[in-house]
Amino acid sequence: MQFSSFTESYRNWRQYRKTVGELSRLSRRELDDLGIAPYDIPHVARRSTRG
Repeated sequence: MQFSSFTESYRNWRQYRKTVGELSRLSRRELDDLGIAPYDIPHVARRSTRG
């Protein structure tokens, strides 16, 4: 059980980092089109890891 919790946490962390990276590469205009402010990127990325 503990191992699966660790692997799930690791997967979530990787998804978070991937999402932050992808959103960070978007221009301000592209973020505006999506309704995301640059300072919201970490929050949006955290939400992406919740199933």
